[in-house]
Amino acid sequence: MPNNLKEELIFTGLMAGMMVFGMTFYNVTLQNGLNGHAVLTTVTGFPFALIVAALIDLLIIGPFAKQLFFSTVKRFNFEPKGIHIGLGISILMVLGMVTCMSLFGLIMGKGIASVSMSNYWHAWQLNVIVALPLQLIVVGPFARAILSRIQTN
Repeated sequence: MPNNLKEELIFTGLMAGMMVFGMTFYNVTLQNGLNGHAVLTTVTGFPFALIVAALIDLLIIGPFAKQLFFSTVKRFNFEPKGIHIGLGISILMVLGMVTCMSLFGLIMGKGIASVSMSNYWHAWQLNVIVALPLQLIVVGPFARAILSRIQTN
């Protein structure tokens, strides 16, 4: 886990960057199929989505997820090991980010007029079933490996 602001920014950049790219590509492909348009739309939409996701992560979801995790651990007198901390916070982060970024994706993809509870719930479900494994199996371990190399140098 990050030990200072520099490491936090690098770690967040890696996590948010890979998750935003993966989830944007997934959502664009769901809407338009797998073609050149999907790749182009993903690449052109990526910078703005990354900025939005990083800000939401750093300012809202990250602090909230960590506070929720550690207050729950404290309430139940549980002494988490490193893997428990990483998994617990990652799951809470994914749930929070999917909640926020599904709304962002609906607005950016179809416009504010298309946002309904039904559309949002459908988007949320489709996103969470891909975001959790992407985070837990691919992005999280990769970002932690990069961070550990930075910390040892």
